[in-house]
Amino acid sequence: MSTELLTEAFDRIHAVVHAALKDASIEVLTFRADPEANTIAWLIWHLTRVQDGHIAELVGGEQEWTNGAWFDRFDLPFDPKSTGYGQSAAEVAAVRADAELLAGYYDAAHARTVDYLHTLTEADFAKIVDTSWNPPVTLAMRLVSILSDDLQHAGQASFLRGLAQRAGL
Repeated sequence: MSTELLTEAFDRIHAVVHAALKDASIEVLTFRADPEANTIAWLIWHLTRVQDGHIAELVGGEQEWTNGAWFDRFDLPFDPKSTGYGQSAAEVAAVRADAELLAGYYDAAHARTVDYLHTLTEADFAKIVDTSWNPPVTLAMRLVSILSDDLQHAGQASFLRGLAQRAGL
């Protein structure tokens, strides 16, 4: 049951991400509500980097970002390990990827996430995956954390898409 529920939740985020990206021009993807604000391109890139990083850690493998050569395709001026945390307004502006590239990377990370979920049993969800927190983080809580972060950023991207449209882009 947990695997089905989590898959449904990640699939809903997938739909929100694709709606935010659908037919979006680079002007829409890089629209900023103010000079310091995040862009749709950065939000989708960041939520995908976070999901990709956490799932790779859980799987015990390399991230799609480097394994799938997405790092090279995006050609960003960041360290390959960068996920967007703490980035400056100028660094946010550097993410100028088109909708197809953003969707491709997101889809690769999403597919890996869903594939991983299908390997889990109910007993797996109670396993401790991070002891650096008190209380230690279980697999279930880590997955909920990823979902929460992704949903917030996907919602922000959708909101920005509406603002960009209202601004005539």
